Amino acid sequence: MSAEHRRLLLPVYLPTLLLSFGQGVMIPVLPLYAARFGDSYGLAGMVVAAAWIGTMLADLPTGLLLPRLGSRRAMLAGVALFAAATTALGLAHVVPELIIYRFIAGVGTALWGLSRHAYITQAVPLAARGRTIAVFGGINRLGTFTGPAVGGLIAQFYGLPAALIAAGLLAGVALLVALVFVRDLPGTAPAAGRHLDLAVLREAVADNRRDVVAAGTAQIFGQMIRASRQIIIPLYASSLGLDDFQVGQIVSASSLVDVLLFVPAGVLMDRFGRKAAAVPSFAIMGVGLALVPLTHTYGTLLLVVLLIGFGNGLGSGTMMTLGADLAPPGRAGEFLGIWRFIGDTGQAVAPLAIGQLADVVGLALTAGAAGGLGAIAAGTLALFVRETRWARDGAVPSPATSYRGAGRSLRE
Repeated sequence: MSAEHRRLLLPVYLPTLLLSFGQGVMIPVLPLYAARFGDSYGLAGMVVAAAWIGTMLADLPTGLLLPRLGSRRAMLAGVALFAAATTALGLAHVVPELIIYRFIAGVGTALWGLSRHAYITQAVPLAARGRTIAVFGGINRLGTFTGPAVGGLIAQFYGLPAALIAAGLLAGVALLVALVFVRDLPGTAPAAGRHLDLAVLREAVADNRRDVVAAGTAQIFGQMIRASRQIIIPLYASSLGLDDFQVGQIVSASSLVDVLLFVPAGVLMDRFGRKAAAVPSFAIMGVGLALVPLTHTYGTLLLVVLLIGFGNGLGSGTMMTLGADLAPPGRAGEFLGIWRFIGDTGQAVAPLAIGQLADVVGLALTAGAAGGLGAIAAGTLALFVRETRWARDGAVPSPATSYRGAGRSLRE
């Protein structure tokens, strides 16, 4: 284990594993739980989206407040909010409660996610950043590999609410771990005297506005397809007549492929560039989602979902690494607040759009249409986003040539 990984093991990796396991428990459960309150795809999409809306709206304030709060305070506050809101979700009785609790959980996710992203960016040198963040992404995927099957099993025997309460309790354990092991890095302690100035957001993107626009556009569509699969797959599997445990098995199987690829994805990013991993990742996911309507059995859906998992695993940590590369020195927190706001916009919009469209044209056609998001994300990255892996070493290839160059390196 490298020094970077040892430094992050207890303060970041372990609580992340616990939280991601809890979130994995929720993946097959939450859309079905929400749909049973109103028997509507639109309602399921709204409940899933509520957390991303909370995260999106909290991203910029969190980025501004992070220098004042410090990473430790932000991490602890985020985990505490997520734990409390998720536990309450399992005890909800009416639809407005679902939306409110999910929104609060989303705010907690913004605090936790942005603070740990900034923590990693500051703790790890550029040369090892791709591998380190890919491991971080792989740990998230490890939780979502084991969690869905457990969530489906709990739901099968004890009911859907019990699975959500279990996810909240896991987040509570993560809070205890963070309380013990998270410490602010040297030179990054809370700066109480630092004024809250909105101008720093403009300063954070002043030197690379064009890059942020191009990469941000790709980030929106990339996160949209990632969010789409999390609502489409459980609902489509249920529409085929599969029970809660089978739905969890399918989601876990997809996450298993994710887990197996996080190390190769990190090596790919650090050796051949960020786009060498990100472009094929989103393209493969798009193909997989487009194939979902052609499946009619447990086995055929499983094969397609494994393909989607392969695509997502290939892109493990790519968007986080790209954001860390683009972050200007001294403005990491503020910039990453902007970067996560951009990505979370896609995460928030996708479930709402998927739910509403599915109510109109059906889930099968919606799944096929969602596959186009992958093509847009991959195309935008390939054609308009420069390769950031070597940018700070003095070489800044153009968008199109940098990806072709990476392709040649892979072939060689």
